[in-house]
Amino acid sequence: MASLGDQVWHEVDTSAVLLVPLGATEQHGPHLPLDTDAVIANAIAARAAAETGATLAPGLAYGASGEHADFPGTLSIGAEALRHVLVELVRSASLTWLRIIFVNGHGGNHPTLTSAVEQMVDEGHDVAPWWPSVPGGDAHAGRTETSLMLAIAPDTVRVELAEPGNTAALTELLPQMQAGGVSAVSANGVLGDPRGASAEEGEALLAELVASLVAAIEARG
Repeated sequence: MASLGDQVWHEVDTSAVLLVPLGATEQHGPHLPLDTDAVIANAIAARAAAETGATLAPGLAYGASGEHADFPGTLSIGAEALRHVLVELVRSASLTWLRIIFVNGHGGNHPTLTSAVEQMVDEGHDVAPWWPSVPGGDAHAGRTETSLMLAIAPDTVRVELAEPGNTAALTELLPQMQAGGVSAVSANGVLGDPRGASAEEGEALLAELVASLVAAIEARG
């Protein structure tokens, strides 16, 4: 795997696809660390880079996380600042690489990332977003993310503190969340049920997500 942060300038492969992981620093219930989204995005990107020869850029660990602001420790740069960062990153990266993929681990970044990528494509840059899709997965700090973290960074998971939160469908919760944030629908910050999560399930999910990203990389030549 080519990790950009470990390279010197004359080692950089300008023909490779550049992967830029995007995460967040926000609450993930009583049992998962605040950097969960960043850890997952980096792990997926690192494995995909190892399989394809893509270059892995240092990840961005801050995003648009205002919906988690009521929980201590959440750090959000907001949608406007995130958009400026993404736009300028693409403009800068395009001086070296022809192809860029943002590997997004935080759902709250989705609308801003989509908008920024559309602008960059209009400017003529070859850039695309990618985000994990787990059919049937829960929304936040539930079984899906807990299993992934048990596979990637098990020492950071407080398994004994895992407890269910609001298990209603995200579409049902969105109106309340948009008005009052995650705390309006879940006192412990969990949207789902982490019970039953396992490292084995996490490895299987990780393999599926890496395969999806590898396909996206290969589709860009």
